[in-house]
Amino acid sequence: MKHIMSWMFAALVGVSLLFASCVDEIKFGDAFLEKPPTTSDLNQDSIFGKADYARAFLWNTYKDMYYGLPYYWEVNKQKMNTGMFETMSDCWHSHNSWSGVNSLYYSGAYTAADEDKSRGSVRFAYYGYRTWEAIRSSWMFIENVDRVPDMEQTEKNRLKAEAKTIIASRYFDMFRHFGGLPLVDKTYDVQETYEIPRATAEATVNFMIGLLDEAINDADFPWSLGTDDANWQGRMTKAAAMALKCKILLFAASPLFNSDQPYCSEAPQDAITNLQAWYGGYNGDWWNRLYEACKSFFDALNANGVYELMQASGTNVSDYRNAFYKAYFERQNNTELLISTRVRARWTGGTWDYWWFKGNDYAFPDNGGYTPTYEYMAMFPMSDGTPFDATNLLKDGANPFFENNDYNKPVRDPRLYETMWVNGDSYGDHAAEFWIGGRDNQTSTSTGTGSVATGFSLAKFFKLGSISCYPQWPYLRLAEVYLIYAEALLYHGDLAGAIQQVDKVRARVGLGGLAECNPTKNLTTDKDALLEEILRERACELGLEDVRFFDLIRYKRADLFQAKLHGLKIYRNDGGGDKPWSGTQGNGPDGSGEFMNKPTEFKYEVFEITNERRIWWTNFSPKWYLSAFPPSEVNKGYGLNQNPGWN
Repeated sequence: MKHIMSWMFAALVGVSLLFASCVDEIKFGDAFLEKPPTTSDLNQDSIFGKADYARAFLWNTYKDMYYGLPYYWEVNKQKMNTGMFETMSDCWHSHNSWSGVNSLYYSGAYTAADEDKSRGSVRFAYYGYRTWEAIRSSWMFIENVDRVPDMEQTEKNRLKAEAKTIIASRYFDMFRHFGGLPLVDKTYDVQETYEIPRATAEATVNFMIGLLDEAINDADFPWSLGTDDANWQGRMTKAAAMALKCKILLFAASPLFNSDQPYCSEAPQDAITNLQAWYGGYNGDWWNRLYEACKSFFDALNANGVYELMQASGTNVSDYRNAFYKAYFERQNNTELLISTRVRARWTGGTWDYWWFKGNDYAFPDNGGYTPTYEYMAMFPMSDGTPFDATNLLKDGANPFFENNDYNKPVRDPRLYETMWVNGDSYGDHAAEFWIGGRDNQTSTSTGTGSVATGFSLAKFFKLGSISCYPQWPYLRLAEVYLIYAEALLYHGDLAGAIQQVDKVRARVGLGGLAECNPTKNLTTDKDALLEEILRERACELGLEDVRFFDLIRYKRADLFQAKLHGLKIYRNDGGGDKPWSGTQGNGPDGSGEFMNKPTEFKYEVFEITNERRIWWTNFSPKWYLSAFPPSEVNKGYGLNQNPGWN
């Protein structure tokens, strides 16, 4: 890459930050050091002259892993400006006019030039999110750790395997946005001339898989983390590398690249001609590679154990909800997390506060930045696993969420209530009043504004109040690997085996078997129908975990990108009008203080979302599946061919 930006290959990335304070609870931070150095002028010789310093150098690289949630304003000005990928799918909609989602993608304003001038608002900046810095520092570690005098060779091998897994993960973070990439396989001296053209999509995948295979085949790379040293918590393992291999191959095998037709015919076509944005045709071997990778992972899991889905302590809905919540949110004692990442929160008032949770002007959920759609709500089945039936459950007086309007008696998939807040659910100290005029809605749904703009509000990753220190991001957890394996088995011709994998995930929240709950869909024989169910299950299980958006991309689902989306207006249907009910603090209809009855019946109106309309609904092009490369790099002429459609 000719001049990939001077900062990308600058000497010792962020050495002065290696030993910053306030990281005691981040187990891969500088708290590992008993006596951190007091100067910031460390060089390679000093860092790799002592084991503690070398470890700290790699520990520091972990901070550059991908983290999927917005967390405070100063950072989010560089991260889609508070936006998230999933709000470009059919499951979530953003009403935050200032986010990159709205200003660039909903509006259709995004151009290749934005990769240079508006990096903080694009999906994934080619020079952003410290991707190249992590790759650079990981290679530097690999090339230098063997000369550390006071470190056993077994540990050196283990840490090199970790670094290779980090490189593969960072490449995958870019690959799903750009396709084929320049392959950096060493560090470059600042005086060295380097010109690395864009590699083919296939070569890029093989590069990532090659790094992971090297890590997996290293006998010193442990399957899981032990409990003897807490400082290893959150670090890469052989299980993580094997699971990441499955995740990468799933994307690689999918029709975006693996098809008889390229995804986009618009100019320029150099990336298509040179096989940098597809493989040049369909090859079933990609699905075979995925199948073998999944089989290897689960064979190893059966042999080594340790990892399992977080299970409910009982059979109540609250037990199922809690198990699901712990699976994606908690790091401690989580047997399901394979790769998780954390960030520093913002220091306010003597504590580390996570601004995603804050009730102020920067409270992104409160501003309607991530409102669930009606389409998403309808994906979640009933509590027994049978499909949601809008015809019966949206009749006047019916309740699609709770029996007898009692939030202690939910009737839907427990994951629904952990993913989105719905009318009548426990909401702080009361039942959520999401009907028009209710105290938690007022006019939000009717005006298409605020956190209840669609009739539902974000619950996943969002709890009232604030959280101290470092909420983790579930980069990859076991539930996703089961669902990846289901897709691999589907293409392997084993539909019954695919259903078994899906059922393991459904059973964790008390749902019945997929085939038994959908008898009319012929899931044991109809491949297309089963695929739709797997994708729906992925959306329900992995909501807001950067899965649904990329599922639509890898299957080139223009139909869903163009489909109009909806919300649900809810009205009181019990004579209470549009007045809120506030229990012992409620207002009587005449303002006298006489309490109204708790609402028990509602009527429903499915409405089309019109606030913050998406240009994709009327003018979608497949060029949107991949992002543009920065023109400043393309124009240097070293072979970074632009993706189709982005002149």
